[in-house]
Amino acid sequence: MTPMTREYGRELGIRTRAVHVGNDVDKDSGAIKRPLTMANSYELPYDPSVLNWSDAGANLYTRNGGTNQRFLQERIASLEGGEDCVVLASGVAALSGLFFATLNKGDHVVFSDVTYIAVYRLLNELFNRKYGVETTMVDSSDPEKVEAAMRPNTKLVHIETPGNPTLKISDIRRIADIAHRHGAKLPVDNTFASPYNQRPIELGADYCVESLTKYINGHGDAMGGAIIGRKEDLDIIRAQSQVNLGGVISPFNAWMIMRGSVTLPLRMRAHNENAMEIARHLKSLPCVSFVSYPGLEDDPGYEVAKTQMSGFGGMISFGLKAGHDKCNEFVSHLKIITSAVSLGHDESLIVFLGEDDERMHLYDKRFHNGFFRFRVGIEDAEDIISDIDQALRSAGLL
Repeated sequence: MTPMTREYGRELGIRTRAVHVGNDVDKDSGAIKRPLTMANSYELPYDPSVLNWSDAGANLYTRNGGTNQRFLQERIASLEGGEDCVVLASGVAALSGLFFATLNKGDHVVFSDVTYIAVYRLLNELFNRKYGVETTMVDSSDPEKVEAAMRPNTKLVHIETPGNPTLKISDIRRIADIAHRHGAKLPVDNTFASPYNQRPIELGADYCVESLTKYINGHGDAMGGAIIGRKEDLDIIRAQSQVNLGGVISPFNAWMIMRGSVTLPLRMRAHNENAMEIARHLKSLPCVSFVSYPGLEDDPGYEVAKTQMSGFGGMISFGLKAGHDKCNEFVSHLKIITSAVSLGHDESLIVFLGEDDERMHLYDKRFHNGFFRFRVGIEDAEDIISDIDQALRSAGLL
């Protein structure tokens, strides 16, 4: 008997869709999980001369797209509330692919002053210096400053909320209105929130960008990126940035991220709960100079965050009343928390950003003496808190 094809609409909850969308019974083996297809080529039709070799919609060559990529795209589009999704090799591949496909010489981009470092490099250095794209960096937490930066040739307003690394919050709805009134489109980097906590497409954004490497994969063992939006827009990105620039995801990474994404809702609940408890604990410590977490009621972004986020995520930034070396000494005493880059892993990670960071002048003054970007994992909250406290005591700070 031929297995039936199952459909899982958006009337179903996010936990159900995280398990089922993109998965089905394998028609060849009857396996209830779709297999990893480690092929770089697919059988051609009788007359291959009818094919468009740059077609991103057919299984020709894995650079044009593969089965595991397609299944993952179905799931991510569903989780994000978007019409379509293109998955690429990394979060940076998604960002650069979006900018490459949508911008031309003479276009103007407004972008957040608090963003992932690759966005700062791409828009503040590469696209304007090499390709003649005009760029303006603004404090996107203030919609009036976004409005003031708009020009007749503005094509994109790119924001990231919560912003990396300070967790600055921007109002997606208001900025979408501003962009659209001026004929521009709004991409939102949603990596710090994940679709469990925030869905920018549903708030008016034209594109949502995710580093799948982070929360959606969730286990620190695969890389990928995604752009979610309208199919007509994403088809351009597929053709230009996937097929002709070659930023394709490997079948293995697509399969790994598909596997990891099943538990996204369960993991995000734990990240949210742990981060809130730990943020409150950090605020209670006399050696902590500040805590930035949008779930705290006194956080500058709280009022906006609570209108567009269902949970506040697992990222915290905080400072210590200590010098540079003492901050590094604190990190060296941590036993459960690891000093490492990236985020969204199952384990807690931390990195110290010193006062000489090249973008420090863009951040609020409370960050200027150096601060920690803390990625709260899914360990027991009391164990994470105990690790922080013992490290502070060992460094002579508590």
